[in-house]
Amino acid sequence: MRPMRGEDIPAVMGVETAAYPHPWTEGIFRDCLRVGYCCWVLMASGEIVGYGVMSVAAGECHILNMCVHPQARRQGLGRRILRRLLASGRSRNADTAFLEVRASNRAALSLYSQEGFCKVGGRRGYYPLAADREDAVIMARPLISAAESPRSD
Repeated sequence: MRPMRGEDIPAVMGVETAAYPHPWTEGIFRDCLRVGYCCWVLMASGEIVGYGVMSVAAGECHILNMCVHPQARRQGLGRRILRRLLASGRSRNADTAFLEVRASNRAALSLYSQEGFCKVGGRRGYYPLAADREDAVIMARPLISAAESPRSD
């Protein structure tokens, strides 16, 4: 893993558009870099196969976007990105992490639960669908806990 750079955005967009029917735009990624959000890319065989974007402010971090290319899933890569983001939040003195996830995304809900996130709320109609909207589950976890491994990937 390494910090995302502006020249990575076309490859990041390749992952984004392969994974999501309503992807972020290049401009959103550029703005995230410009304002100094924690932006990481995950490399495999010299190619970007995943990324994570997180804001940190006022003692909290908010995971805004995290994705692994559909062809690279089920290998623990999402967990690796998540742990890197959480370590970045801790290094910036955040004590709590938040995220939203599609209510239907069972794999992500399972990952987040395994990594210590708990449901703290919801957002009705948060995500667009082809002809409707989908609810989001809001999850949070403390960044310091007795059960947390001292190591991050």
